[in-house]
Amino acid sequence: QVQLVESGGGLVQAGGSLRLSCAPSERIFSINTMGWYRQAPGKQRELVAAVTSGGNTNIADSVKGRFTISRDNAKNTVYLQMNNLKPEDTAVYYCNAEIRRRYFSDIAEYWGQGTQVTVSS
Repeated sequence: QVQLVESGGGLVQAGGSLRLSCAPSERIFSINTMGWYRQAPGKQRELVAAVTSGGNTNIADSVKGRFTISRDNAKNTVYLQMNNLKPEDTAVYYCNAEIRRRYFSDIAEYWGQGTQVTVSS
């Protein structure tokens, strides 16, 4: 079973920056859209940003101008650069990817285990 391995979360002061990374745990055939979601305590999981294999991006209004999503297709890795972080950005951030494991496989959706981002005021 493919796992998405995330890294880069942590504790930062307001105004600071963090960079999240996510990649599959094994070699896979292809990945379509990759993205980041977040879930704060007592709230629903929400889309933060997503990027297609062709590089088209979708960024939530709440983070536009502060967060940037990018991907390295050669490494099957997606990044979320978070600048000017605010306390309301505090949440568990989850990586999401649409993966075709082998050339004959169906595309399936995978989630990372989540990484905590805490922004102190």
